[in-house]
Amino acid sequence: MHKEITRAHREEWARVVASLTRRFGDLDIAEEAAAEAFATAVERWPGDGVPPNPGAWLTTTANRKAIDRIRRENKRDDKQREARMLSDDDAPEPLGAIDDERLRLVFTCCHPALAMETRVALTLRMVGGLTVLEIARAFLVQEAAMGQRITRAKAKIKAARIPYRVPAAEDLPARVSGVLAVLFLVFNEGYLATGPGTDPVRHELTAEAIRLTRLIRGLLPGDGEVAGLLALMLLTEARRTARVSASGELVSLDEQDRGAWNAALIAEGHRLVRERLASGVAPGRYQILAAINAVHTYARDARDTDWSQVVALYDQLVRIDHSPIVALNRAIAVAELDGPEVALAVVDRLEDGLAGYHAYHATRADLLRRLGRGRDSRAAYDRAIELAGNTAEIAYLTRRRGQLG
Repeated sequence: MHKEITRAHREEWARVVASLTRRFGDLDIAEEAAAEAFATAVERWPGDGVPPNPGAWLTTTANRKAIDRIRRENKRDDKQREARMLSDDDAPEPLGAIDDERLRLVFTCCHPALAMETRVALTLRMVGGLTVLEIARAFLVQEAAMGQRITRAKAKIKAARIPYRVPAAEDLPARVSGVLAVLFLVFNEGYLATGPGTDPVRHELTAEAIRLTRLIRGLLPGDGEVAGLLALMLLTEARRTARVSASGELVSLDEQDRGAWNAALIAEGHRLVRERLASGVAPGRYQILAAINAVHTYARDARDTDWSQVVALYDQLVRIDHSPIVALNRAIAVAELDGPEVALAVVDRLEDGLAGYHAYHATRADLLRRLGRGRDSRAAYDRAIELAGNTAEIAYLTRRRGQLG
């Protein structure tokens, strides 16, 4: 037990340890995480002041410490040895052009023999280090069902003797689209984490997704979608430090301090976008998304954003990606160009496909607020808050709902 924990703390200490033990099933992890949380309190509270609910603060901090430790342990060598054994019990396959454990693991998890949702789930577990519960939340399914899906995927890889290696050069074009889709989702989980008790932005996931995408670009330097995804990640990552306030609340794009954005990442992202535009080749999904982000990051102030160009780019995107989420994002841009009433009519037509998606309700809430429909806006905010899993986003939505009066 940490020496800073006094007798007066023992009852609270026991409660935190019991809570963590129930959640993680490991007394050692629970005690160490609780000790770290109390040590942090001893360090911070004299200067910052005791929080309004010290018990909740200690429990939340201890949960995060425990999750961090579990993730670190999950990423040690035994995980990579387990990954090697997914295919068979023989000697590992040749490593291929890139001597990178994670990249080989991604290609193994993303084998075309597996369904796309299964590829994503397995990669998030084996590469991203996410818990089964976190992955289940991202897919809106029960934890037990997701656990079974991942177990079946491992068994299928072993039974099919899928090799643990980066494919040969001639096989890459056919395999890379699935890998890019998975890396994009890994990046998104880091960009706006959905897991309970986690930090709202998980830099270790966004950084790893960028690193692996850079490696794939080295393998396929002429692939426009690889370049597009890298540009998209860089332009998004450039805004990371401005996305969450000191109080832990999400900061919307129009309210962010653009002076805090990473200029080097923006310059690199813009260069990649310009290279793809100069190629004259029809852009794919990631290249268009990167171009949209380039428009946003080019504007020195939110009021300078060229919304007509953003809508035109979304018009290109909806022709190749019929996802209702793309249509929702296009409607957000339409609201800036043609007004909230026009956008709301578009958004309302998306209800059947997005009724369980928090961003759909958050978008409706904002449009209804702008139209002066306070009661309807409040109901939409209530539903968005109920569905949202990111703590910073919940704080933002709660504040906006409170502003309705």
